[in-house]
Amino acid sequence: MAKVKTTFFCQNCGAQSAQWMGKCKACSKWNTIVEEVVSKTQKDRAWKTDSTQKTNIAQSIQEISLEIEPRIDTSNKELDRVLGGGIVPGSLVLLGGEPGIGKSTLLLQVALRLQHKVLYVTGEESDKQIRMRAERLGLKESPCHILTETNTQNIFQQVVSVQPDLLVVDSIQTLQTDTIDSSPGSISQIRECTAELMKFAKESGTPVLLIGHINKDGHIAGPKILEHMVDVVLQFEGERNHVYRILRANKNRFGSTAEIGIYEMQSQGLREVSNPSEILISQKDEALSGVAISATIEGVRPLMIETQALVSSAVYGTPQRSATGFDLRRLSMLLAVLEKRCGFKLGAKDVFLNITGGIKVDDPAIDLGVVCAILSSNVDMAIDDKSCFAAEVGLSGEIRPVNRCEQRIQEAEKLGFERIFISKYNKVNPQDYNIQVVTVGKMEEVFKALFAS
Repeated sequence: MAKVKTTFFCQNCGAQSAQWMGKCKACSKWNTIVEEVVSKTQKDRAWKTDSTQKTNIAQSIQEISLEIEPRIDTSNKELDRVLGGGIVPGSLVLLGGEPGIGKSTLLLQVALRLQHKVLYVTGEESDKQIRMRAERLGLKESPCHILTETNTQNIFQQVVSVQPDLLVVDSIQTLQTDTIDSSPGSISQIRECTAELMKFAKESGTPVLLIGHINKDGHIAGPKILEHMVDVVLQFEGERNHVYRILRANKNRFGSTAEIGIYEMQSQGLREVSNPSEILISQKDEALSGVAISATIEGVRPLMIETQALVSSAVYGTPQRSATGFDLRRLSMLLAVLEKRCGFKLGAKDVFLNITGGIKVDDPAIDLGVVCAILSSNVDMAIDDKSCFAAEVGLSGEIRPVNRCEQRIQEAEKLGFERIFISKYNKVNPQDYNIQVVTVGKMEEVFKALFAS
């Protein structure tokens, strides 16, 4: 009988210790140490390589070939953009997100539409559930194979049999390997299963897409080493009550981490949004006060978003300040600037602010749009729907310049806006654009240009 020993792991960082402690010495988190049973006997890994394979040797950096392997086109432009042009052969990609956000739907759509042989491994759903979802997504003739299995030894047996061009695993927390005696989802199981999949991907050249669960703090569950082992870490974000989803790259060894992909959740699955500015701006029949359009940048993509504000007299004595999709502390700062520097008496009024579309924006370039929406609601005068804003507001009431102003102006021009307000300190030549570029330096100039009769 094999001798069994227990080891203590930190659920937050994966640090190992010989005894239980209330506080992890590595990450200083409390009550994260758990006991796991590991086998002292050494067993073979699930993925075995050919014994005749030659051993890698050291070579000069000049001798290394620079031939770029062709990436796999997923037929999903948003995903390809975030990955940097497609899936790199032999790469290990980890996709994380909240429950119900659409992780499995996204990868199943990719697996069904890919013109390569795909093995979709699921440990959370039955094969009939996958078929029902595929029917809802519009199943066509696809070389995709479905496998309901959690044991890595059995998975690699099917890999040898099917010989897929792409392996999808849903999810890494459900897998277990015989080399570790602990339960699925434990620190040691996640680490060992990921190591086996990484060994398989690098030696066979087959890319592997993993789905990862997240914990209550919003981080991917399991040891932090999991994110260090993989090549790409993708985060699928969005509110479950809204239809829009944002795909970001928190780590990408083969491309930029500044790109984002935007999707719309529909009954037939996720729809790619090629022009997000049009869906983030409300369609209305008449001009309404308290509405302003701002030019922001998410990653490297310029977006036009709508800011809605409501200013009313405080009924209950203490004025309320509420913001959805915008930093409440920054809203309080902008209200203080309007009160102190510009003379607008908003201290006794309720102010409610909303960024449409259910997205969260932390770009300071929407400051001017937020302020103009508040002033529009305060004086109950609508802003011209062909005007937009791209500038930061300073503590002294000055209009500060923002970066990549040219991209913001071009996006506004492309969407049919006729006028954009920017800081006069931005080095931009208004003659280079077909849109009217209004340069301002103080809030008073903006107010006169918008509301002076």
